[in-house]
Amino acid sequence: MAQPGTLHRYTPRLVAFEHAPPRAASAPEPLNTLLWIGGLGDGLLTVRYPTAIAASLPPNWRLAEVLLSSSYKGWGTGSLKRDARELGDCVRYFKEEARKGGKVVLMGHSTGCQDIMEYLVGAGCEGRNAVEGVVLQGGVSDREAWANMQRDDEGMRKGLEDVMEMAEKMVKEGKEREVLPREGNVVTETLGAPVTAYRTHSLLAKGGDDDYFSSDLPDTTLAGTFGRIPETTPVMFLLGGEDPYVLASVDKEGLLKRFADAIRTGGGVVDDKNGGVLQGAHHNLNDDPAEVAQDLVKRVVGYLKGLESELDAPSRL
Repeated sequence: MAQPGTLHRYTPRLVAFEHAPPRAASAPEPLNTLLWIGGLGDGLLTVRYPTAIAASLPPNWRLAEVLLSSSYKGWGTGSLKRDARELGDCVRYFKEEARKGGKVVLMGHSTGCQDIMEYLVGAGCEGRNAVEGVVLQGGVSDREAWANMQRDDEGMRKGLEDVMEMAEKMVKEGKEREVLPREGNVVTETLGAPVTAYRTHSLLAKGGDDDYFSSDLPDTTLAGTFGRIPETTPVMFLLGGEDPYVLASVDKEGLLKRFADAIRTGGGVVDDKNGGVLQGAHHNLNDDPAEVAQDLVKRVVGYLKGLESELDAPSRL
C-alpha cells in the first residue's frame, strides 16, 4: 500500500518520513512537527497508529517518523547515546531548516521513550535543542520484561544468566563493542539481531543505560532522570492496560504516578488530563481494535491542542 508523504533527509544518511495531511489545503504558519521514534526493531511504518494520528492532527501539525541508525536490526550494535545524537540532528533540522519558528514535540514508542529520556536528561543534553513537549507511549523495562519471560523456563533463565555473565566480562575487558556469539545466545536467538556486549548489558542489567522505566527503581533514581525534565517540556505518559511487557504484579496507574510525581517534584509538568493507562491496549496497538487506537489518537491530539490553548497552558496541564 502506497503511503503519501515527504521524505526529509536530516543528515546525509538518515531520513524522517512526514505523513501527508488528509486534505490538500493551505496550513497556517508556522507548521509544528510531531517526531515519532519507534522501539527495538521498528522502522518506517512498522507501527500502524502513527498513520492514524497523522490523519487526525490539527491543520498546523505534521507527524514525521524518524529513522535512526538503530532502526530495524541496528539497535543491537547501537546505544541510546547515539540515538540521542541523531535525534538531536533531526530536531535541529526541523527547528532550524524545515520549519523555522515551529514547535517540535517528540513521541516515543517503547525504546523510543528511552531515546527521548536520553535526549532530555542524558549526557550532553544541555547542548541539545529544547523541544516543546514529549509523549512517552509504552515506555517499559526491558530488564523486567526479560525476567518475566524466563521466570518459568529454567533453560531460558540459565541461558540469560550465561549471556549476562559473558557480556559483563567483555565490558570489563574493554570489549563492549564486540558482538556476542550467536550460538546458544538466547537474546540474539529471540530478538533476531546481532547484539554487542555493551547493548546486552545496557538493556538487561539493573542500572544499565536503558534502565529508565523499571518499577523497582528507587525514588532517588527517578529524581535524577524524570525529575530533571524541564518545566518548558510538558510530558504525557501513555501505557497499554494489556501491555504484555509490564509485569502483571505492577500497578500501571501507580507506576505512572511515580514517574509523574518525580517530574513535578523537580518542577516539571505532566498532562494527566489526556495521559494515563489505555484500556485494552497492548504494546504497539497493531492488533488492537480500532476503538483502542482511536483512544490513543484522541489523547495525543488533545495533548497537542493543550500545548497551544490558553486554558490548557503548560503550567496547567
